Amino acid sequence: MFNLARFSLKRNLRRFSTAINRRIEDEGDWFYSSEWWRSGSSNGNTVFRGISDKGNGVVTVLAHPSSKPDKRYWARTENWLEQRYAEIHPGHKANGKFRISGYQWRTLHFNEDTRQSTVKVMTAYREEEPSAVCLMQQPHCLAVPYVKSMISAGLTTISSCDYDLKNAVLGKRKMNVLCIGHGGGSIPLFLASKIRGAVVDIVEIDPTVISASIKAMGFPSFSITTPSGKRATSKPGPTDEILWKGIHERLLLYESDAEKFILESTNLYDIVFIDAYDGEDIFPHKLWDPHSPFLKALGSRLHPDHGTVIVNLHSDADLDIDSFNPFNLHVLPKGNYVSHVCRAYKDALLENRNSHTGFAYTVSVPWVCNASLVVCRGLSKSDGISDWDMIFNGLISKSFEVEKLVDLPFSCLQYIKGGFTPVN
Repeated sequence: MFNLARFSLKRNLRRFSTAINRRIEDEGDWFYSSEWWRSGSSNGNTVFRGISDKGNGVVTVLAHPSSKPDKRYWARTENWLEQRYAEIHPGHKANGKFRISGYQWRTLHFNEDTRQSTVKVMTAYREEEPSAVCLMQQPHCLAVPYVKSMISAGLTTISSCDYDLKNAVLGKRKMNVLCIGHGGGSIPLFLASKIRGAVVDIVEIDPTVISASIKAMGFPSFSITTPSGKRATSKPGPTDEILWKGIHERLLLYESDAEKFILESTNLYDIVFIDAYDGEDIFPHKLWDPHSPFLKALGSRLHPDHGTVIVNLHSDADLDIDSFNPFNLHVLPKGNYVSHVCRAYKDALLENRNSHTGFAYTVSVPWVCNASLVVCRGLSKSDGISDWDMIFNGLISKSFEVEKLVDLPFSCLQYIKGGFTPVN
């Protein structure tokens, strides 16, 4: 979930960046938010509508046209689809070519109002079966700034703790990932596509949200997993095989309550992403209650040496618009709720550990009223100010390495340096 800051931002904010020359265009750049950020559901085409029995009210997905990628580049993807078809059906000559019908932004709404997720999808079909449309979420495109912040802060932090991210990216080392809260699935899909060693467990309490992500937001259907850990379908369908080339086999999507899942899990996770807001825009109390079974169990499921948890936070307090500087792109969420969440996670995950091991910090997210909380069990430190300077400078340095290693289409540094605040 994300909130826009309550002030007007000029479109030239897109120009805010580091001095790094980008090698690839970021199709999820906030500049393009004007294409999908609309007021009122009448400004989008409803492609999914369902009623949640898990507190999320009316769940809808709205579609908006996307200007990128330009149509002149579509042939490249059409050729790739035909090559994938030939790999899966060797010796079988296709009677019709693949054609792309377009790209769209798709936004997930709760109560037909609150935006919970935004993704970009590609729609394609084969000429011999024009009615059989393939829907593929674009895994490289992260449209919402807080998602980029969580990815940047999480990967930079864990790689700062002597975790071998390079071999995980190359598929030579397994990376156990847990995502609590699914939405449209942009975080797990991005990680699985960029990090070949990533095996991602996803926990979503609402079956309506799961249906929306698969039916209307292009998330792989083979990912659906039963409580026993077995796939809901015995083998992936031909569409998943063509589109995902094995990525779908490293995504396991569970319909479960987060507390129940973590209490019953036996996995040890390297990194955990938590973004679990309900239809009332509330982060459930049991997911940050200092005395909850959830936090205690999460600590036992987190790798003891480099385990890293990233939590999406948004403000529970109004911004002071009178004192707000419109040229400051980073607004740190504030209020009792934010401080309590930070303290609860730090105490629960670093409790009873060597006082010089582990640290927690927050970074603000540009353009929206969110922050990323990061709690990490690695990287030794003492309590001096100079040591926080050392940690901050280390993260800044590591961000360049992560950006290149993971081939990020956006500046990792941009999401590390804004509003860096230690949680003491």
